[in-house]
Amino acid sequence: MEPVQTVEQVFFPLDEKLELQPGSLTPLQLSYLMHFATVVSFERAAKFLMQHHGVYVSASTSRRQTEAIGAFAEEMQNKEAHAVLLQGSSSSEKDAISEKTGKKVISSDGSYISLRGKAYAEVKTAVIGEVHENKRRQRLRPDQEVKMTNITYFSRMVHSETFTELAVGEVARRGFFQSKQICAVSDGAEWIQRFIDAYRADTVRILDFYHAAEYISTIAELVRDAGTTLPESWLAEQLHELKYQGPKKVLEEVHHLLKDHPHIEELARSVNYLQKREKMMHYPLFQQQGWPIGSGSVESANTCVVQSRLKGPGMHWEPRNVNPMLALRTGECNDRWNETRNQAFRQRLKARLSSRFARQEERLNQLKQKVKEGILHLLLLFSLSKPKTSEIPVSSSQADLAPSSPYISEAKNACHPAPSHPWRRYPCAKK
Repeated sequence: MEPVQTVEQVFFPLDEKLELQPGSLTPLQLSYLMHFATVVSFERAAKFLMQHHGVYVSASTSRRQTEAIGAFAEEMQNKEAHAVLLQGSSSSEKDAISEKTGKKVISSDGSYISLRGKAYAEVKTAVIGEVHENKRRQRLRPDQEVKMTNITYFSRMVHSETFTELAVGEVARRGFFQSKQICAVSDGAEWIQRFIDAYRADTVRILDFYHAAEYISTIAELVRDAGTTLPESWLAEQLHELKYQGPKKVLEEVHHLLKDHPHIEELARSVNYLQKREKMMHYPLFQQQGWPIGSGSVESANTCVVQSRLKGPGMHWEPRNVNPMLALRTGECNDRWNETRNQAFRQRLKARLSSRFARQEERLNQLKQKVKEGILHLLLLFSLSKPKTSEIPVSSSQADLAPSSPYISEAKNACHPAPSHPWRRYPCAKK
């Protein structure tokens, strides 16, 4: 049986000229596949590619290619955020406050997805939009005076501090730092407040009205369960008071209820939560200034950006694959798919080229090392094969018997025999 020969990875120059991606798919086919896989499951994406373009790929190939390109999309978005951070807080663009950018609104929230190993993780999402005033009242929503438009998203499964650093790229892109009028509508989570402080401390902060209503509703249920009778219209009256008059009387009412039931810990937490965020519940003033008081945009983002793709039946994600998919999802939902795809493709080819150069340099270093070892080996063999010469020692007795003549040194260089040479004793040898 012949030994199996291994084939090293090679490249064809025309592949780089045509910007072909790794694999058997053309760039257009790969673009269709990853676009499908960003919207639907990997299995359905493979079926869509077969149905619409007649190209068969397996579900595993769909997953592998999409997650690989998503990793490069995530890398490019992170580089954009780091570039903004390197500019520093003294950047002229960041400090230039202008009214031309309009009124900006930012909202943040989190939603949970399932990971492998029966674990859950929170995906944080930030929504940046512009305020649009409804000059004509709508029949379905007559009370809606303002709404958010031109909305973009940013989502990551990271710690809150890291999320603040990575989201700065999208925040800067939307001109949040240059806008003169800005507000943040969200729930009262502490990490969200730190998130806002990192960007603009002068942001108008609004507690989501429906979030505050949930706390007031919880207070009513706890008090009724404790035996206190409240009118059926109590909750509606408190919410109407809060929305159109402000939080003063509402906070006084719930404070009296806490005095009547000081032993209920959950009631105390709910009342303290509202009292701590009194400045964020001046809804009549916020509506007068033309700000939205609800964070429905970020609640919708949790559904359309994250859960619609990453929270399906039987979906359990590897942690390393979540952020690459979120990078593709935000590119799709922000209507910047072509930009996201092209950046990821270029970055992938650049990484492939760098990897090839690294392999070439490694092979060159190995070859140089082999040449050095060969030269050293030859030098060692030459030194071992070289003959050794040694002088014959002359004893002292032989040295004494040697005739000493003044003509010995001259005889070494003379062309004729010396006068004392034996053959000159014969007459025929004399001149």
